[in-house]
Amino acid sequence: MIAKIKNHSIDLSRPLDLSIALHGAPTNVNAWYVDAPKIEPHIANGSKIKVSEGASVNFNNIQFNPHAHGTHTECVGHITKEFHSINQNLKRFFFLAEVVTIAPEKNGDDFIISKKQLQYALGNKKRDAVVIRTLPNTKEKFSRQYANTNPPYLCEEAMRLLVKKNVEHLLIDLPSVDKEKDDGALLSHKAFWNVAGEIRKQATITEFIYVDNSIADGTYFLNLQVAPFENDASPSRPVLYEIIKP
Repeated sequence: MIAKIKNHSIDLSRPLDLSIALHGAPTNVNAWYVDAPKIEPHIANGSKIKVSEGASVNFNNIQFNPHAHGTHTECVGHITKEFHSINQNLKRFFFLAEVVTIAPEKNGDDFIISKKQLQYALGNKKRDAVVIRTLPNTKEKFSRQYANTNPPYLCEEAMRLLVKKNVEHLLIDLPSVDKEKDDGALLSHKAFWNVAGEIRKQATITEFIYVDNSIADGTYFLNLQVAPFENDASPSRPVLYEIIKP
């Protein structure tokens, strides 16, 4: 199926899924010092509601944290006293996106994505969304246990560059845009949502994506799908579509 959006054509039959699936096992990707997610049959009257156990249906309970256990999209409510819901703030779902690949650079004891790196990768392009694939890009990202590993992150100046370019949706394959242990400073989150000024309520950050190596850097249409949770963050499924050249 071919669709046309703003004079561009995309092939809807060839989705490029960027999400990491959640499964109830210790090998599920994890961060922020919490236990693994659980997907287990509900127990009623001492019996599991599971077909293989004699029930008529499978009826699972799911326990997880969207920030720690897989691909999720968050809004400014993640860092504000006031409640903001991703389900209320994200009202559009298709965006023009740029995929860029960046090898985080050494900065003291950390590895960061710098303003200079982002500027070089994006040039003068104007995009609704930016998708960052970090190097090395291995399948380990599907199961890595990130707690206490000081993963790479984006520096505050890099986030301010994205704001200056009017990028409203940032997607990255790391557990956070900020340093793992920063004493609650959250400089990059705060810069992206402009919490010191007019808050960018429509802006979102999506973390824990995976951009397969078969996906080339370049421009795509992004469908940013979120589960309708009234929460600051929700499990999400970002999907890219290639733009068909005339």
